[in-house]
Amino acid sequence: MSCLQTIADYGLRSIGIGERLLPREDFTLCQHFTLIGSGMIWNIYFGVIALSLGFLLATTVAMGKAAENPLYRKPSEWFIFLFRGSPLFIQFFFAYFLFLSLKSQYPAFDAFTSAWLGAAIVLFLNTAAYSGEIFYGALRSVPKGDMEAADAYGFTGWMKFRKITWPTMLRLAWPAYTNEAIFLFHATTLVFFSGFPAWQQRGDALYYANYFADKTFNPFVAYPIVAGYFILLTLTVIGVFGLVNRRLNRHLPEARRGRMKIRPQLIR
Repeated sequence: MSCLQTIADYGLRSIGIGERLLPREDFTLCQHFTLIGSGMIWNIYFGVIALSLGFLLATTVAMGKAAENPLYRKPSEWFIFLFRGSPLFIQFFFAYFLFLSLKSQYPAFDAFTSAWLGAAIVLFLNTAAYSGEIFYGALRSVPKGDMEAADAYGFTGWMKFRKITWPTMLRLAWPAYTNEAIFLFHATTLVFFSGFPAWQQRGDALYYANYFADKTFNPFVAYPIVAGYFILLTLTVIGVFGLVNRRLNRHLPEARRGRMKIRPQLIR
C-alpha cells in the first residue's frame, strides 16, 4: 500500500471517514504519521471549543470577581478556586461519573458521557477559571488615567467597558493568555487517560500513538511523532495569537510593542 493510499484510507479515520479497521501488522512510518495526525483533529477540536467558549466565560468571571457586590464576586471567586485548586485529571473523572449518574436517571445526558461533549465541557470550565484569573489581574492593572480620561469624555457603563476597559484588559492579559492557550492544547492529551471513552476507536492523537506503541512494543516512534505534531500546533497558536497581539497593540510605537514569547507552564 502506497503512502498516498494510506492517507486516503486513514487521514480522516478519527471522524469516521475512511477505512474502519486499524492496521494489524507491517506498520509503516506513513501509517504512524497519518493515523496520529488524524487523531490530532480531536485535540484541535477540544482546544478550539474550550478556548472559544472559555474566553467568554472568563471575561464574565473576571468582571464578577472585580465586582463590589458579593452576589457576583463570591461565585466567581469560588469558581476560580475550585477549578484552579483541583487537578484537571481529577476533574475529568469526577465529571465522567457525574454525567454517568445523571445518564442512569435522565437518558438525555447520554451524550455527556462521550468525550466529544463531556471532555470538552471539562476543558472549557477549566480554562475559563485560569483565563478568568488572568483577565482579573489585567483588569486590576488597567491604568487609572485611562479610566479618568474615559470619564472626562463622558463614557459610562457599557460604552466605557467596550471602548476602554475591555481592550486595555485584553492587551495586558494577552501574553499570559497565549501561554494558557498553549497549555490547554497540550492538556487535551489527558482526554485519553480520562474516563471518557473513544467511540468506535475514534480517539485522539495519543490514542493512536498508544495503539502503535502496544502493537510494535516500541514507544520511541509513535510518541515523538505526537510531540512533533504538538510542536507544530504550538507554533501555529503562537503565530495566530501573535497577530492578535499586534492588532491589540497597533496604537503603540513599534519599540513598545511586546513580542510573543513561549513561557511553558511546568507546574499548573
